[in-house]
Amino acid sequence: MTYPVFFDQVRKITMHDPLAEFLGAATNGLIEYTYTDAVKLAGHSCPTVAGAYLMAVKALYKLFDGNIPERGKVKVQFKEDAAKGVTGVIANVVGLITGATQETGFKGIAGKFDRRNLLSFNAGINDDICFVRIDTGASVSMQYHPDMVPPMPETQELMQKSLSGNATEGEMEKFRELWQVRVKRILIDHFDDPEMVKMTFQPAEENALTK
Repeated sequence: MTYPVFFDQVRKITMHDPLAEFLGAATNGLIEYTYTDAVKLAGHSCPTVAGAYLMAVKALYKLFDGNIPERGKVKVQFKEDAAKGVTGVIANVVGLITGATQETGFKGIAGKFDRRNLLSFNAGINDDICFVRIDTGASVSMQYHPDMVPPMPETQELMQKSLSGNATEGEMEKFRELWQVRVKRILIDHFDDPEMVKMTFQPAEENALTK
């Protein structure tokens, strides 16, 4: 697979998956996830896929405070319905990294490693998405603002020409370049920008879910 160079420059995250360790799928259960993995799952690279990856990585860094996050130990709640807008796309990427699934997920072995019902929609939360540690109840709520990095002015025109079949090969290539430049800016230039992903952290002792 040949892809834009910046994919390899996006911050990676290493997860500890106790199921992978138990079944010998990964040494010590350590699995590295990259933005390229998210692109392979979604089949494309766009601001939505970038935002899903960005939110998952930032939430896990925060919840596990510099330690290797535990895959399968985080609940993920979405404000919107799975079929509304890009919610489903974001959920797929988030589920890849966290291991969270709905009722169709892995049922576990002898009561362990159950990944079901860790992903929910229409959750009645104020922010777009909320990540909750199962063991402590600590949570991170998030809002994603890709509009902070608007597309270049000619992007929309080039997209329309490409979709209609009226673009030259050069114009199509220019559209692809501009599209990925925006994604790169989101993931590289604004990865640590607190305005790109607004986060609200609640430690375990302040989280109502632990009561």
